[in-house]
Amino acid sequence: MRISELSRRSGVAVTTIKYYLREGLLQSGQQTAATQAEYDEHHLRRLKLIRALTGVRGLSVSTTREVLDALAEHTDDTHRVLGLTLGSLASAGEPADAALEAGEVKALVEELGWDVHQAAPARVTLAETLSSLRSLGVPIDWRVLLPYARLAERTAVLDLDQLGGIEDPLEVAERALLLTVLLEPALLALRRMAQENESARRHTGD
Repeated sequence: MRISELSRRSGVAVTTIKYYLREGLLQSGQQTAATQAEYDEHHLRRLKLIRALTGVRGLSVSTTREVLDALAEHTDDTHRVLGLTLGSLASAGEPADAALEAGEVKALVEELGWDVHQAAPARVTLAETLSSLRSLGVPIDWRVLLPYARLAERTAVLDLDQLGGIEDPLEVAERALLLTVLLEPALLALRRMAQENESARRHTGD
């Protein structure tokens, strides 16, 4: 396909595609003339992933390039592809002093028997959340999180089921990223609605 068709199918402007080509995020197409090139489905898939990383996730071009380069090295390892993709979702906020809570997160993961990398950004996020809660006078213990973690396990099964049957590593990465980033607000909304329903059940009616 020509760059114009690539633009139409991906929803990315031609000027933006040319920028990605210059920055090395997108590989060059097959040269057919001095000023023309042909692109294929791989370019389309990679372009959609770039758009997800930069647009939906909001990563910088340099960080997106690092994620894509890492993905390219592990296209035959689906678990690694997912880890690299979801690892790009690290919090961009100021880190809290959560050394104590990091130990509690470790205890929680061990209690659950989960296989989670020591450097997983979610570990840091969880530790910082516990630290923030305590600083606000909510002395929550990691054991309180156990039933929530079990619910998260069931959600993870549903998430990974959505990736079944997809063979293209870039498509797996894109789908995982979009499901994680775009579904999280919906999951939070469902939780709020369930809380309202439970409150009505407990505090209203006969």
